[in-house]
Amino acid sequence: MRLCVIPARGGSKRIPRKNIKEFFGQPIISYSIKVAIASKCFDRVIVSTDDAEIAEVAKSFGADIPFMRSKQLSDDHVGTGSVTKHAIEWFESQGQAVSDVCCLYATAPFVQADAINEAYQQMTLEKADYCFTVTNFVFPIQRAIKITENNRIDMFYPSNYAHRSQDLEDAWHDAGQFYWGKAEAFKQQKIIFSKDSTPYILPSYLVQDIDTLQDWKRAELMYQVLKRVGQID
Repeated sequence: MRLCVIPARGGSKRIPRKNIKEFFGQPIISYSIKVAIASKCFDRVIVSTDDAEIAEVAKSFGADIPFMRSKQLSDDHVGTGSVTKHAIEWFESQGQAVSDVCCLYATAPFVQADAINEAYQQMTLEKADYCFTVTNFVFPIQRAIKITENNRIDMFYPSNYAHRSQDLEDAWHDAGQFYWGKAEAFKQQKIIFSKDSTPYILPSYLVQDIDTLQDWKRAELMYQVLKRVGQID
């Protein structure tokens, strides 16, 4: 079975009720659910939550809620890897074998069905443990600066002061949309940022973390423009 797990606990603090907050007329989690279903890549699309309201919203958009997540798996310190592992083991306890899993974030309104499918094919062809979305830093990290205690400037890597930006190696970061993985890799809690993973590259204009209200506003502005120019469905 190929499984999509959308983690969505109810206790978000920086943006209260973030996972079901309205984003352009719909709860933000609905975008992830609908894209997962539209991708036709999964045998089951589930939402792992501890919250009854989130569960009802998720059901209304077509996701399954086969279990309610425990409090122990729902505090601020529990990572999505543990949540995904729990979902795999729950299905296995019901006699349903899981082969591949995609952990898809609930707050990913820019995610596209094609990306989910292509990343799965990439993971399979490259025989990787994981495939997850990445994008490049828009400015060379080798020329990063810091503000000192006396309000002055210092470079993290002074040796790169005279290097041109175009001569420095590209650096990449987690795009925070989804993480495909072999079920066994999730169960063993193998590290995702490793040589056993393959990156699915996204353009930076399709990437926005949503952790603060400022992030949320930026995402709304990006979504409005991308929708207008036909870059997202």
